[in-house]
Amino acid sequence: MEDLKSTNKTEFITAEKTALVVIDLRNGIVNNERAPYTGAQVVQNSCRLIDAFTDNGIFVILVRVSSLDGKDMVIPSLDSKINPMQFPEGWDSYVPELAKFKTAHTITKRQWGAFYGTDLDLQLRRRGIDTIVLCGISTEIGVDTTAREAYQHGYNQIFAEDAMTAGTKEEHDYVCNYIFPRIGKIRTSEEVISSLR
Repeated sequence: MEDLKSTNKTEFITAEKTALVVIDLRNGIVNNERAPYTGAQVVQNSCRLIDAFTDNGIFVILVRVSSLDGKDMVIPSLDSKINPMQFPEGWDSYVPELAKFKTAHTITKRQWGAFYGTDLDLQLRRRGIDTIVLCGISTEIGVDTTAREAYQHGYNQIFAEDAMTAGTKEEHDYVCNYIFPRIGKIRTSEEVISSLR
């Protein structure tokens, strides 16, 4: 990953043109087995980003997947043997660490990506935002799909690599090595926070 990161420390984020989009930090996903970072590490790094963005008056969006009854979600025919989605109590609730961020805009999605069927693009455009910083879980599903949608909508993107994680290290590394460099910039959460100053 080191070769993908910028060594240009003079790069700055323009607060009024930028938003932080945090994907699926919810109870039903954070505690699952993750790599290369644990769910707890991603929550910690994401909260540091949210704190810094909030302190700088930058728009923060928390995204979660949820369902009324399972019928409002995508249910394709599959070759893989993925178990049908189960909905245990509280699976779609944000992790407790996010409760203190009262000013964040919240979005509920019904599929992997955060743009389709939501007001994400509308809220960004109404605020004149052209750049998003992405983080969350999972790198290879919710973050990647949202990133591809953002690319198609014409947004500049910065990926906080250590504030996201995947089902496996291989999946995370693939997306960060081969997809994200083609549609945005990869940084650490500390590099992102430093660029706000």
